[in-house]
Amino acid sequence: MNIGIPKESRPFEFRVGLSPAGVQILTQNGHTVFVQHEAGVGAGFSDADYEKSGARLVYSTEEVFGRADLLLKVARPLKQELNWLRPETILAGFLHLASARQDKIDILLEKKITSVAYEQIEAPDGSLPVLRPFSQIGGAMAAQIAARLLQNNWGGKGILLGGVPGVPPAEIVILGAGVVGTYATQMFLGMGAHVTVIDHNLGALQRLWDRFPNIVTMISTKRNLERSVAYADVVVGAILVSGKTPPILVTREMVRSMKPRSVIMDVSIDEGGCVETSRPTTHEHPVYIEEGILHYCVPNMPSAVARTATHAFVNAAMPYIIEIAMGPKAILQNPSIEVAVNTYNGENRHLTRLTSKETDDGLD
Repeated sequence: MNIGIPKESRPFEFRVGLSPAGVQILTQNGHTVFVQHEAGVGAGFSDADYEKSGARLVYSTEEVFGRADLLLKVARPLKQELNWLRPETILAGFLHLASARQDKIDILLEKKITSVAYEQIEAPDGSLPVLRPFSQIGGAMAAQIAARLLQNNWGGKGILLGGVPGVPPAEIVILGAGVVGTYATQMFLGMGAHVTVIDHNLGALQRLWDRFPNIVTMISTKRNLERSVAYADVVVGAILVSGKTPPILVTREMVRSMKPRSVIMDVSIDEGGCVETSRPTTHEHPVYIEEGILHYCVPNMPSAVARTATHAFVNAAMPYIIEIAMGPKAILQNPSIEVAVNTYNGENRHLTRLTSKETDDGLD
């Protein structure tokens, strides 16, 4: 199969769809891999690295899309990129089509594209193995970014995350005890903050409390959310409903109740967000103020650590990419991958569209 690795076109997206090590595995399996010139430069991979791994270089986005029977991306494709896809091509990436504009879905259906959303690949135990490394990175990054946003020079309250003797630490409220929430908890605690975690799943809270017994845990109810958000210095939205938009847990009224210059970090924004006042931002302009509260809502947080993110992603995704490269029949025969197929042969398979606000960033 001809496999294409394009250079990501979205602003401040430095990750790449496959590392040279991954390319080598595919070429050894008999596939031909076309890599766009400088596709990996943001993650620290040179064209020479890819050529040594057996890839063939191409010098335009149109060519890499045009040659590919299977296109491997990281970020969701732009509309122009979808137009470059040949009919009946396989597209794999973190597509987040639940929050994409309908005209992009229409192109996939019209061209009978087999689209595989990495974030929906599901292991037999119900975990999301390909999404997991990016969730780990996003959770870990939340703490270091929040520490900076609390500083006066970023518009924050002027609070040191861990406090000092005689001065209490920052109050952190994390919504969700999944992978993002777990890694955010670990990092915030490591920096000395006081952490409260809220989730509807008592078992998830129990696992987190067993690991970090000095945190506060609460069941997700409207009353608990209202009380916790009101005293928080930082609220981290870490809600995931695979393939669907997360529920709005923090309403505008709750945001108004927060102390001025507090911080909201909606890590759920790539699937629509769990805060009513959140909207996508970029690494160039990551923060905006609404209701007197700093909002950080960057969908591709791990892109800022592109080399670590790409290596971690390839480690997790490679077994599935090998199967995807075997074609649509192999994809549909593996239940873990089949559940991640959003469009196939002109039909919608496992794609649930947003019923409230759509959050596509508007890029064509």
